[in-house]
Amino acid sequence: MTDAELRQNCHTVLPGHRQPAPAETFAAMAEWCAANGVAHDVYGEGELLQSFERKVASLLGFEAATFVISGTMAQVTALRLACMERGSRLVALHPSAHIFRHERGNHQLLDHFQALQLGDPHRPFTLGDLQAVPDRLGAVSLELPARELGGQSPTWNELAAIKEHCREQGIHLHMDGARLWEAAAGCGRPPAELAQGFDSVYVSLYKGIGGLGGAMLLGSGAFIARAQEWFRRQGGNVIHRTPYVVAAAMQFEARLAAMPAYFRRTQWLYETLREFPRLRANPAQPQANMLHIHLPVARERLLEIRNEIAARHGVWLLNRAAHAQLPGTSFTEWYVGDNLLALPDEQVRHALTLWSDIL
Repeated sequence: MTDAELRQNCHTVLPGHRQPAPAETFAAMAEWCAANGVAHDVYGEGELLQSFERKVASLLGFEAATFVISGTMAQVTALRLACMERGSRLVALHPSAHIFRHERGNHQLLDHFQALQLGDPHRPFTLGDLQAVPDRLGAVSLELPARELGGQSPTWNELAAIKEHCREQGIHLHMDGARLWEAAAGCGRPPAELAQGFDSVYVSLYKGIGGLGGAMLLGSGAFIARAQEWFRRQGGNVIHRTPYVVAAAMQFEARLAAMPAYFRRTQWLYETLREFPRLRANPAQPQANMLHIHLPVARERLLEIRNEIAARHGVWLLNRAAHAQLPGTSFTEWYVGDNLLALPDEQVRHALTLWSDIL
């Protein structure tokens, strides 16, 4: 039995949001389209798409926003344009940045920019790290929150200092805001307040929002107009964006409204994990509705445990497992979403007990 089949047979799933079947998703999209008189856009021209772009831009305090078929295309394009404007091809990124970890060297192989790793691999970089760079930077990219760090972000004061430094030095400050809504809930501030001081922001339409795919890039009107031309050059000018926009727009407000509840559930989860010392959370305190759980078993054994509990008890504990730094240890990422929010407390404790007892 495959992992997907094993998960599908479970009555209890802990991480993430509920995953509806395609037929259910498409039926909900069709109903929403009929209720709202939706017509297809044509190469980005259409009322639904453009009104949604304006809505996201207004929400985050930017002049303009544009739909992008993927965050991978959005971010390297934004940083390339920033470097062209600033006259320096050097971009500072954290070692755990998505561009380094998941984009197969696209920034280098496609000659977008030159990348400089900044800061400690296990902590967000600081103003001091940035000030220590002797070179003239074209751009700095900052992920809020940092997924590969278990959802960590700089402190509010540290973030303000980084923003001020980039402004004073004429450095384009870009936000990898794939999970910006989660970061805002974690620090208890409006998303626009977090985005203020950034020159460009990318947000995902499928991660916390739960759409089918796609992203938004935000910035000044002139910056976004240039980005749109570069997306065309890279094959991003798909004829109909409508399915992606509908899948996100029809649940956008509900997802944003739920973010504080997801974070409160994460805070409850942290308190509950104190009862299970073999399940260690990183970061030490919740900063967003996501975390890493470190375990005293090798990755291969962790996956065996997951599958054994799924087969015997119908409980799906985790999706991805990774090797940790110490031999014989591993970790997994938990996104606290609809699944954990809907489960009764005792059912969560029961699942954690099954997990802890078998370690």
